[in-house]
Amino acid sequence: MTIPRAAMAATALGAAALVGWTGPVPASAAPDPGLSRYLGQRLDWGACPADAPDLAEAGARCARVTVPLDYSAPGGRSIELAISRIRGGDRAHRRGILLTNPGGPGGPGLDHTARLRPAMGEAADRYDLIGFDPRFVGRSTPIRCGPSPRPEPTHSRREAFDASVRKARETAQRCYEHGDNAALLPHASSRNVVRDMDLIRAVLGERKLSYYGVSYGADLGAAYTQAFPGNADRVVIDSVTDPRLTQYENFQAAGEAQERGLDEWAAWTARRHGEYRLGDTPARVRAVVERLGSRVDDGPLPIGDHTLDASVLGLFLRQMVGGEENDATLARAVRNLVDAADGRDVRPIPELSMWLELFTSPDPALDNLFNSGNAIFCGDGGWPAGGWPDDPERHWRDTERARRTQPVFAATANAVFPCPFWKTEPREPGIRIGNRVPLLMLQATRDNNVPHAGAVAMRRKLQGSRLISADIRAHGVYGRGTDGLTPVPCVDQAVNAYLRTGTLPPADSTCRRPSGRPSTTS
Repeated sequence: MTIPRAAMAATALGAAALVGWTGPVPASAAPDPGLSRYLGQRLDWGACPADAPDLAEAGARCARVTVPLDYSAPGGRSIELAISRIRGGDRAHRRGILLTNPGGPGGPGLDHTARLRPAMGEAADRYDLIGFDPRFVGRSTPIRCGPSPRPEPTHSRREAFDASVRKARETAQRCYEHGDNAALLPHASSRNVVRDMDLIRAVLGERKLSYYGVSYGADLGAAYTQAFPGNADRVVIDSVTDPRLTQYENFQAAGEAQERGLDEWAAWTARRHGEYRLGDTPARVRAVVERLGSRVDDGPLPIGDHTLDASVLGLFLRQMVGGEENDATLARAVRNLVDAADGRDVRPIPELSMWLELFTSPDPALDNLFNSGNAIFCGDGGWPAGGWPDDPERHWRDTERARRTQPVFAATANAVFPCPFWKTEPREPGIRIGNRVPLLMLQATRDNNVPHAGAVAMRRKLQGSRLISADIRAHGVYGRGTDGLTPVPCVDQAVNAYLRTGTLPPADSTCRRPSGRPSTTS
């Protein structure tokens, strides 16, 4: 399976967490009087960007919405957000608008509706589907930080860690100094994205907002129900983080789950030893991967025209173990890397080559994706932002401690982000989740990006919700068939029924696949 570069990078960032956020938020559907200058704006709907062909094929039109840079001073500077609209075909039964977000933070979502629409079936006809690039992402006043220096070659775990600290500090400085970022960065936060979502609703003249969001987009959906409960209509959130944990703790929690995902893959690969020659038991296959980790800890591994370091290997493995459909790709890639480590002249397989190019080839779109994501991570929560340790040595101690049970993913799960060195402090606290707004939650039981236990914790905070779990190893469970992945029909059916009728399932449930055939059990 070929993984889009944007999806690869967004997964490398991972989902944000809404946790530990305090402070009241407006709950009324009435618009803030200070926003009156924005509510009367007329949108100029026209052709969508040429590099979003899916939107043109779906008959979408695009426009730009003006929003305040600073919601505490709406009379000041404004910024523009790019939005798209695919009109529903059933005007007689029109429900309203359904806004979507594909995750990140930092993921552009202008064309997400075009990809989601086929999964919605008849339910899509009842909504105008609204896609948008969140503030500072994609075509919405994008933040860029300029090209980063090439990775430093390192030859030990400690050298690699020290290099990561230098890179995080340099990134924070470079992002602050680049372009107009010093004025923009203080206003990068999930709280402001949620405000933008509600202003889009109001500008479009809608009383209510229906919503689908996956990964970080799911966190945004939970935040919207908290910030604007009276404006939330039919809300579906797919693959949320744990509201009890800080951002850093959510990354740490994923480490153990990723090790379990690697064990699943190792068992799958051991059964195919004749094909991949990586070991005839799960333990032997895992040992091969751990030896590769030790090899790149000692220095970059040349493969074809590229080199592979420990950081890129960790991110690649994390991406691959996240989905069952990646098992064969990962086995081929590990075989590829073992041959390279043995001195053979090999070329990286295409999927591995994409990852190597991702971190070595300058790309303004990826610069924006990574650094707008950093801006959200660092703009949410307290100080240090999002619960990131302000002492880099804490990361080192946590990594070394975790290696006892996480020999492959400890460094990735405890990685240093730029937030402790960020030049702008969060301007306000985030949103503490806890309400009774009806909504539908989805989560894979073996999600190792945001583990299932976090969804259970979020379910307790969202007391009006229902949780449908899917017994698969994946991140994101709705509409998988439209991405060429194995669908979970009982999830798709439940979501579409809810979007059509507004009736939640009577109880939480799990979609299982006995003998490969999906079914639902309570």
